[in-house]
Amino acid sequence: MATAFLDHISNTLTQIDADGLYKRERLITSPQGGEIAVGDRRVINLCANNYLGLADHPDLIKAARDVMEDKGFGMASVRFICGTQDLHRTLEQRIATFLNTDDSILFAACFDANGGLFEPLLTAEDAIISDSLNHASIIDGVRLCKAQRYRYANNDMTDLEAKLKDARANGARHIMIATDGVFSMDGYLANLPAIRALADQYDAVVMVDDCHATGFMGPRGAGTPDHFGVDVDILTGTLGKALGGAIGGYIAGPQPVIDLLRQRARPYLFSNSLPPAIVAAGIEAIRLIEEGADLRKRLFENTKFWREGLTALGFDLLPGEHPIVPVMLGEAQLAQDMAARLFEEGVYVSGFFFPVVPRGQARIRTQMNAALTREDLNRALKAFETAGKACGVV
Repeated sequence: MATAFLDHISNTLTQIDADGLYKRERLITSPQGGEIAVGDRRVINLCANNYLGLADHPDLIKAARDVMEDKGFGMASVRFICGTQDLHRTLEQRIATFLNTDDSILFAACFDANGGLFEPLLTAEDAIISDSLNHASIIDGVRLCKAQRYRYANNDMTDLEAKLKDARANGARHIMIATDGVFSMDGYLANLPAIRALADQYDAVVMVDDCHATGFMGPRGAGTPDHFGVDVDILTGTLGKALGGAIGGYIAGPQPVIDLLRQRARPYLFSNSLPPAIVAAGIEAIRLIEEGADLRKRLFENTKFWREGLTALGFDLLPGEHPIVPVMLGEAQLAQDMAARLFEEGVYVSGFFFPVVPRGQARIRTQMNAALTREDLNRALKAFETAGKACGVV
């Protein structure tokens, strides 16, 4: 490879490190859980998307292990060639029933689901209006589509309506409003009731990425539409967070939409289908969620206790009700230093900084889960107090 090119890449990495933006990975030597092993240390984990604590649940492990005896390890094919087992359709139908939609379609990840959603459904005659804080996968998916593009300020319904008027004035045939159900860096909920009302007024379709809500938001745990009691048209989501924490994404919605995506969504057509073990565990995760609300109740009890504890210590938090509780620090290096000091105190967190969040808005995004005990949270609060004082944050 050309020396000049490798020198350029090396210089870029050096600059990223000098700017305090270099992301380093720690090696976990245990299953994912409320407490994990990193090398020879046990630490409290406050930064996983394991909201319901199902990532190491024995029922999911058993489902995955048992199905490999019957269905094998992998599919070695895409769905439309020879990669579809009865198990795949069972999970798709279970997801659809759980989310109250006609059908669903599985992808390798929700990043692929969002990447494959827009291009088959919309053309240059149509328009997409996207929230400014939408996940990178929505942004990338929109870029692959030839539809007219509009962006509205985060959760700003006045701006959304202005963009709807613009799209109609510019002759858009169909309009899709795209939003996260929960904005993952902040823990804010999209204003779905107002979005639904505007969509009905301007004859638009509502698409919601509900990755950080499916499984625990709402009385049934069916996500932000369940939480607000509103209907949306298309839902995307993941098996990689509350539903077991593995991998796999989906799109759920009206039957014609799902049928067309099976014909034309490129990540679906050109990626191996999900392994049987992942599919079986996903089915089991939905069963656990449907049959009991105790995990959801514990999750939100933990969230309330944690938020109140950090506030009492003097930390600057973003307001909200979601289990994502961001601790605002401002500068990237401070977020890195604080995360390192917390690890010394027995708490695993990660600093979030540019380009994941805007410059000057670096933070530690803490996340609650149902597997954490009150003892865990009290130990973590003590660690935050110690680290916060050492870093000059409180």
